[in-house]
Amino acid sequence: MTRTMRLAALLIAVGTMPAYALDPAAVQPIAALNTALLAAMHAGKATPYEQRYQALAPVVENTFDLNAILATSIGPKWATFTPEQQSELKAAFTQFTVASYLANFNSFNGEKFEISPDVRAIGNEEVVETKIEPVSGAASRIDYVMRQEDGGWHAVDVLLDGSISRVAVQRSDFRQLVDSGPEPLVDSLKKKTAMLAAGKSKS
Repeated sequence: MTRTMRLAALLIAVGTMPAYALDPAAVQPIAALNTALLAAMHAGKATPYEQRYQALAPVVENTFDLNAILATSIGPKWATFTPEQQSELKAAFTQFTVASYLANFNSFNGEKFEISPDVRAIGNEEVVETKIEPVSGAASRIDYVMRQEDGGWHAVDVLLDGSISRVAVQRSDFRQLVDSGPEPLVDSLKKKTAMLAAGKSKS
């Protein structure tokens, strides 16, 4: 059973699992990300893209285990790539991830980020629940699956609406593209990043 399948099975059962006290170390990267996203929203599209990118990119790289996310999304093919190919993929994926956040958080209309005081467990990982509260209307929920490695906590998946795994969504696309090698995925990520940076799409 793949990690994504295990995650899905655990998510079905998670409603019956008790929450427990928040681990400040697990939530700290998400709190920092929320702060950085608010800053990007305040900066808005009037601020040059490169300036917003340089401000957000270090926070994204500190919040997420991008290597783990990319390797899981690509699957067994990842281990067959050379270190140079893996590095090129990581750079393209990092730029795409940051561009996706900048495209989706590019204006401020009084929104607030809230982090649940409880954390729930999925195996050895923990889920930090967050909500984006608009001035009016329903809140949007974004949860982060956190894993502790090398003494630090990093997000290894994002659950939209509390259940839709971002990693699972991109697995099919990524794995098809790398059938003949890493280049098609690198090209695809670069094209998507350019469109996001130009404000032509959201991801």
